[in-house]
Amino acid sequence: MFTGLAEGIGTIKGMRRMQDHMEICVVPLFEMAGCKLGDSVSVSGVCLTVSRMEADAFYMDVSGETLSRSTLGLMKQGDHVNLERALRLMDRLGGHLVLGHVDGLGKITKKEERNKSWLLRIKIPANLSRYIIEKGSIAVDGISLTINACENEFFDVNIIPHTGTETALLRKNVGEPVNIETDLIGKYVEKLLLTKPSESKERKSSGVTVETLLKYGFGK
Repeated sequence: MFTGLAEGIGTIKGMRRMQDHMEICVVPLFEMAGCKLGDSVSVSGVCLTVSRMEADAFYMDVSGETLSRSTLGLMKQGDHVNLERALRLMDRLGGHLVLGHVDGLGKITKKEERNKSWLLRIKIPANLSRYIIEKGSIAVDGISLTINACENEFFDVNIIPHTGTETALLRKNVGEPVNIETDLIGKYVEKLLLTKPSESKERKSSGVTVETLLKYGFGK
């Protein structure tokens, strides 16, 4: 589990495709003291395991499923990625709870400088739009961001100077894809509201619908 606060940027040094997966080699552009074999690392929002190490780099295996659902399947040697090691229980949770399990790909449709910060508008798949709420949290390429505004299949986020400098987000241009992980809590709440266990151990609808929630004042 991660916080969505990247520790720094890394570079894809190499990629080796296998029959059903790919091995990638990442060189961190900052000090990652203590990183060891078996550690979980978020690579632009994708949770991967360190499988072997060199003096200045580490290797990770990426499954076919992950390649098909994330930007890792589109990356090439020399591309930059956001890196974050797994959260420890004694760490501060400065961002929000991020699993490193990508829900889908978004696309940058607008990139606009505003004073010293940047506005990014991102288009997402229709099936993810219900988890997007104004002032809620979202992970974009593994970075915890606050949703400034949202409408249908789009949302806006603001990239402050520190985030722009310490992550690879602003190195992306309009039209490029990004990894999207929606808020963990929202997905679990939805599942619990819409299903309940029965005596036959089959899942049945709880009868709670979006219309019911709106009727009793939940949501807009």
